[in-house]
Amino acid sequence: MGLVTISVVNNMGSNKEKKPWPTRRVMEQIYHQNLWGGGDADYYSGIGSHHSDLVDPYIKVVRSFLKSFDEPLTVCDLGCGDFNVGSRLIRHAKKVIAADIVEDLIERNRQLFKTENLEFQCLDIASDKWPDGDCAILRNVLQHLSNDEILQIVEKLYDLKYVIITEHLPEREFIPNKEILSGQGIRLKKGSGVVLTAPPFNFRIREEKQLLKVPFNEGKGVIVTTLYEPAR
Repeated sequence: MGLVTISVVNNMGSNKEKKPWPTRRVMEQIYHQNLWGGGDADYYSGIGSHHSDLVDPYIKVVRSFLKSFDEPLTVCDLGCGDFNVGSRLIRHAKKVIAADIVEDLIERNRQLFKTENLEFQCLDIASDKWPDGDCAILRNVLQHLSNDEILQIVEKLYDLKYVIITEHLPEREFIPNKEILSGQGIRLKKGSGVVLTAPPFNFRIREEKQLLKVPFNEGKGVIVTTLYEPAR
């Protein structure tokens, strides 16, 4: 299911029309009903956060980046999900602040992952103020959000020194940033993907470096991880 809607009755009590659910409620439903898989797992952020062929190379390149600094960075893991990936980066950061929009998911993470330099926050990363940090990680997050929400997020990226974005993209040339409603699905179904430096986002950067590109599931696109230095 890629689109979650509710029916709303207008003021006259008839002519029902479908309206998109708020993002928080959509994400709660995804986790509560295991719409990203995981069988009987209480919370599961999908194959992209658990398959070793996707996760292990990612951990390797991000660890290498974090370890390259004499003074460790404060990392904001935004859209941290079940924290299966972020938990493997903690010891390479001065502090990790992990945020997600689903409150009971964050509470579950607080119970499972307890480390001195780790903090969890329940945030809507589009509308809420972000914690202070040096580097933001958004792994397979933006692909699930509408263009309007991504635009709100992009404006906050300029407050950071580094941004690491991972997105599921088509293998071949494509038109970027086609609109979707926030939810379970991604733009790949429209032959598109999120490219922050392209319209309508036009993310201004000083430098850009592709850290990783991994094929996904026999021709169903590629998972690309890119390091950006925003033009502050």
